[in-house]
Amino acid sequence: MELSGLNLEVTYTSLPDSFFTYVAPEPAPAPSLVVLNQKLATTLGLDLSDVPDHDLANILAGNSLPSGISTFAQAYAGHQFGHFTLLGDGRALLWGEQRTPSGDRVDIQFKGSGQTPYSRRGDGRASLGPMLREYIISEAMHALGIPTTRSLSVTRTGEKIERDGWEDGAVLVRIAASHIRVGTFEYAAAQGKDSVLNDLFLYTAKRHMPEVLDAENPALAFLKTVSLRQIALITHWMRVGFIHGVMNTDNMSISGETIDYGPCAFMDTYDPNTVFSSIDRFGRYAYGNQPVIAQWNIARFAETLLPLLASSTSKAIALAEQCVEDFEQAFHESWLTMMREKLGLSDEDPDDIPLISDLLNLMQKYSADYTNTFANLTYGDKRLPQALEGTPAFSRWLSQWKTRRQSCEQTPNAKAHSQDLMQASNPVIIPRNHLVEDALHHAESGDPSRFTALCSALAHPYAWTKGTENFRQPPLPSERIYQTFCGT
Repeated sequence: MELSGLNLEVTYTSLPDSFFTYVAPEPAPAPSLVVLNQKLATTLGLDLSDVPDHDLANILAGNSLPSGISTFAQAYAGHQFGHFTLLGDGRALLWGEQRTPSGDRVDIQFKGSGQTPYSRRGDGRASLGPMLREYIISEAMHALGIPTTRSLSVTRTGEKIERDGWEDGAVLVRIAASHIRVGTFEYAAAQGKDSVLNDLFLYTAKRHMPEVLDAENPALAFLKTVSLRQIALITHWMRVGFIHGVMNTDNMSISGETIDYGPCAFMDTYDPNTVFSSIDRFGRYAYGNQPVIAQWNIARFAETLLPLLASSTSKAIALAEQCVEDFEQAFHESWLTMMREKLGLSDEDPDDIPLISDLLNLMQKYSADYTNTFANLTYGDKRLPQALEGTPAFSRWLSQWKTRRQSCEQTPNAKAHSQDLMQASNPVIIPRNHLVEDALHHAESGDPSRFTALCSALAHPYAWTKGTENFRQPPLPSERIYQTFCGT
């Protein structure tokens, strides 16, 4: 069967055989399409309009691949909660790389398509709820302007799989700049062959950042570029209150995209210690720890590149350590710029740091909603329920903030720019946990209406529009979700 517009290349398999294994998808007994991202399909250059639903479901579940495709699973390693282990795609298979009409190259990957040599006693399948959850969150992240993998489709397989109970099986089709991870480099380094590591480095650099190959020290330029991309990504996460939940090195993409949406969630009330993941018992990946963990992951990445950084081990270590040390200050500057933009401050003042810190401390003290606090500051005449309102401390802070804004709004253009900064930085709609779980529950029960409505609202997160009030409200105490799960 052919797909109109499919323009697939396979370059990853030019790497040594140890990096992948060819595996065919396991047949799905009765596939049926649950959701198709038609806008994304168009962006990819795929024309699915003439494909009958039955045939499309079979393609997107892996039953009848377009001709010429030989799917494969990737091998990689990773530090999981700080412990190194060999891993790989335990339930995912790559088609290859689609060349889009705009000239981009992106991976097309099945998730939930059956066992691979890396399944480690798992069944290789995925259940419907977690795949729909990834669809919602990844597409919401894209709309928020945050680098992310994306979701093309979710298809029921027509079988039941055992998790906590028996659940509907499903296959997600994921789109990514690539699936090369810090863990891929850890896997290469673990083989103990500099030639294998160099092959991976050259392949990744050519694909994602060819400019580094012209640098005086290409491996060092590569390390710095990956580090800067992670700083930009984590800054975005902090901006919108996103908590990844499992920042293992195998979940850290070299391309700088958010990848692997497991027990992720968005904060409601502000608290840097917020953890939702049921497996993060000690708060390693709490909201406020994410910058520190990203730096730790970059340190692990730097270790893999030591043989390429310099011929002298001591010099290579010194270069790597300097890059890791630079991460902290670079992130702080990126975060500070982001927070200034959230507050509409278009220039710099040394007093901005205590101004920002005072607000965050008040938000934590009074359990203020993170998203709505900044939405209220942005749209002052369109108030949402706010825990800070009426408190003397917040009134004092508000006066200080207004004075500070006035100092950088001396012209009409400057005032408009300040407001534009806030509107571009502060969403009014996020995928709140209670709404996501409600949408998933109804979708799994056969009612997709709430799922569709939520996805529609999340497609315009910065727009304050009528009819979306329910999506802006924080959860009632009885609606709060305190734990999220990987869904593996």
